[in-house]
Amino acid sequence: MYKCVIIDDEPIARRIIKNHLSNFKDFQIVEECSNAPEAMPVLSKQKIDLLFCDIRMPQITGVEFIRSLAHPPRVIFTTAFRDYAIDAFDLNVVDYLLKPISFERFTQAINKYFETTGALAESSPKKTVEAPKNQDYIFLKSDKKLYKVDLNEILWIESLGDYILVFTSEGKITTKERIGTMVEMLSSDKFIRIHRSFIVSIAKINTIGPGFVEVEKKKIPIGRSYKKEINFLININSR
Repeated sequence: MYKCVIIDDEPIARRIIKNHLSNFKDFQIVEECSNAPEAMPVLSKQKIDLLFCDIRMPQITGVEFIRSLAHPPRVIFTTAFRDYAIDAFDLNVVDYLLKPISFERFTQAINKYFETTGALAESSPKKTVEAPKNQDYIFLKSDKKLYKVDLNEILWIESLGDYILVFTSEGKITTKERIGTMVEMLSSDKFIRIHRSFIVSIAKINTIGPGFVEVEKKKIPIGRSYKKEINFLININSR
């Protein structure tokens, strides 16, 4: 049973999360709180597996609250504001959901939670990616077809639980695959993993900022545990 806490100053927002979560087995809502201080005693008394946390709240923001915790649980931020995405992903949160939260998007967040905890079955699905060594393309299975994708056309790859989105210069392809498998398949000379949920093409990086890289005008967060890879990339190319 996964123990959850919901923190949001809006009763309707708490109710939506509660209703969405009721569709999944083995999740128990231990407490619903209207602000972060209310949740502190709950988090200190028992182990909480997953925290749904709003960001703009009275007294202390969700970002500040998570930063204050020595050992925070897994966190899914729920907010109406995009402004805090980089800060949120820097905290290595599971996901960042924008209100109003659809059930489909909520499901993706739960899949990401399962992925981060290893709760999904360890046996991998059949490979949908085929990449012979030293070749400059891969095959991706989508919509019952195999698509040949030129590696030079890939911009970035995003994980959605059991699925990945491969963004190319011509569009995107959704395929059932784990991002870890993609890391193994792609050359480290051409691609770099910068976050638990993102791989980017090194050649397509336009700028590197504080906590993000920019590819085709999209800011992609750098996870806290992946900063060394980015720093190494910067040092290698600045010599």
